[in-house]
Amino acid sequence: MRNIINYLKDIVLGVWSLLKGMKVTASYFFRPSAIVTDKYPENRKTLVITERAKGEVIMPHNEKNEHKCTGCGICQLNCPNSSIEIITKIVETEDGKKRKAIDRHVYRLGQCTFCALCVKTCPSQALAFSTKFEHAVFNKALLTKVLNQPGSQLMKGVE
Repeated sequence: MRNIINYLKDIVLGVWSLLKGMKVTASYFFRPSAIVTDKYPENRKTLVITERAKGEVIMPHNEKNEHKCTGCGICQLNCPNSSIEIITKIVETEDGKKRKAIDRHVYRLGQCTFCALCVKTCPSQALAFSTKFEHAVFNKALLTKVLNQPGSQLMKGVE
């Protein structure tokens, strides 16, 4: 008898929960002003993307074509699916010392899961997310990008 009462009680609570959920859904159905969905791509020209959107990984450069990437490889190590590859070279500094510098910072957008581990773990904050989100291409090779610009160098004071 006790099991039957508990069973019926669970059914009543389940139906009550369902009705409460349907009430919320119905209120949005009959109030079209509450709809917050953007009508993309019709509003492409007026669309505002929030700063926290994760579009693609970029390496910001200043006006002197300098970046903050030291080539330490932490972003490459933390990437869960190897979408980042850092190719380094040894350069000689003005005082005759040799140090490691990046030759190419390769980013494979087609493999990226946008987990942000590369951006969060970068000790020099050399990586960031852009708000660019349209990446449809017919050739998959176009999704492989080199993040450092041609002729770019490490910023002064970043080691």
